[in-house]
Parts: sequence; structure tokens; C-alpha cells
Amino acid sequence: MPPVHPEIIAPDPTAVEHNVRAALAEDIGSGDITAALIAADSLATGRVITREDGVLCGQPWVDAVFAQLDSTVRIEWHRRDGQSISAGDTLFTFRGPARSLLTGERCALNFLQLLSGTATTCQRYASLVADTHVRLLDTRKTIPGLRLAQKYAVRAGGCHNHRIGLFDAFLIKENHIAACGGIGAAVATARQQAPGKPVEVEVENFAELEQALAAGCDRVMLDNFSLQQTADAVALAAGRVELEASGNVTEDTLLAIARTGVDFISIGALTKDCRALDLSMRLD
Repeated sequence: MPPVHPEIIAPDPTAVEHNVRAALAEDIGSGDITAALIAADSLATGRVITREDGVLCGQPWVDAVFAQLDSTVRIEWHRRDGQSISAGDTLFTFRGPARSLLTGERCALNFLQLLSGTATTCQRYASLVADTHVRLLDTRKTIPGLRLAQKYAVRAGGCHNHRIGLFDAFLIKENHIAACGGIGAAVATARQQAPGKPVEVEVENFAELEQALAAGCDRVMLDNFSLQQTADAVALAAGRVELEASGNVTEDTLLAIARTGVDFISIGALTKDCRALDLSMRLD
């Protein structure tokens, strides 16, 4: 079943399989002794519902949980990743051996509630700036081992991904600048070592902004600039480079920052402060 939004790029299936394998191993260990109380040939049907409004995300992980546990389990999804859901909605129904369904319940719901919570947070932030051109970005402040999963959820919620890790784009910060001998030297070395990689420089004042512009980086991150400073930076850059605002971004300050004209706003809270959505699995 395809996602609602075409721009929601599907997650790497290898990463999904790895996430699920690790989760099942830590939960089941040497075996589910409680599920073993149920007769092996007992079959069951049931459903998973949401107790609150939000955005659904995590289908590939749920499917992988039951696929790894028991290939005879059948799941029918009634909502899709990226779709808004309301309290009481049935997200999916299932049938199969009762033992397998109960063994996989917690792992499946853990993925689904966490990723739906992340997507819900992202949708809330995105809705606040829907009338502006700004794009909201996540950061590397993710749950260890679940970065690709959370970044998928960010897309499902209508926001966008910053770099995935330390390998796919340069982000030259204060300590890098000091160790490299200046912004110009850092950018020049980055271009030489990895010509095809995007180069972003974090600046803390206008002197550094001028240096970053002169160095020819692809994007400048304005670290904790005031609203007026951010607006002034937009005027100074005047289309010469992409500008990203970062630092102390909240739901209360977001729209004002967006209205300064920056291209991007990065928000750690999209992935590090999210609350899991309240879901429930019920056997019929």
C-alpha cells in the first residue's frame, strides 16, 4: 500500500530488518514463556487502534516484526503511513497463531507508537509554517539505532531530512573551524577531499557569515541569531547561499523565524522530544 504523500521516500528495507531483528532478540531472548501457555494450534484475530489523534507511521516495521516471527500471520492495513488518524480508528487488523500475535505485539507497537509520535510532532510543527516557503529539517538528535526510522517518520509528518550522518554532508562548526585554521581553509579542504558533498558552515556572528559567503559554501547555519539578525542575514546573503536557522526553536518562535525569509529551520525537538502515540492491540 503506497504512502499518502509521494515525497515520503520508503525506508531502507535492510535497516528495517536490522531494527526488527535487534528488537525481537532483546524482547524474546530464549523464548516467550508467557505465550507458551497458549495452545500451539490456537488461532486469533484482532486489531490495533489509536487512542488519540495523530499521524500514522511505522508500517514497514510492523510488517517485518510478524514476518520474522511467523510467516502465517496476515495483516490488513486500514490506514497508511503519513495519513492523519483519529482516536478510535482501527489502524490494522490481523489473524494468525495466537502465540505469534502476542509475542510480536510489544515490538510491533513500540515501533508504531514511536514513529507515529515522531510523525505527529513533525506534522504539528509543519502546520505552523504551512503558509511560508521555509522547509523544516530534523537533526542527528535521534534515538541510537533508530535514526533512519525516525528520519522516515519526519518525512511522513511533512518535514524534511538534514544530513543522515557524518558521512553524507559537511557541517563545519566552531571546533572544526578552529582546528582547520579558519572558515576559508575548512571549506577549501572539504571541496578538495569530497567534491560532491554539500558543504554547510555554522556561524555565530556576521563576521563569520561574511567569511562563509566568501568561502563559497553551499549553506550557512545561523546559530542562535535573533530575529532581527536573521532578517539582516537574509538581506545580506540575498540569494547567494541557502540559509538555515538553528538554536532554541520552539513552537512559539517558529513562525516568526520562518517569516524572516530563511530557507530552512532545523529543529532537534522533531526527533528527540517526541512522545509516543497511545495505541492498543485487542484480540477479538
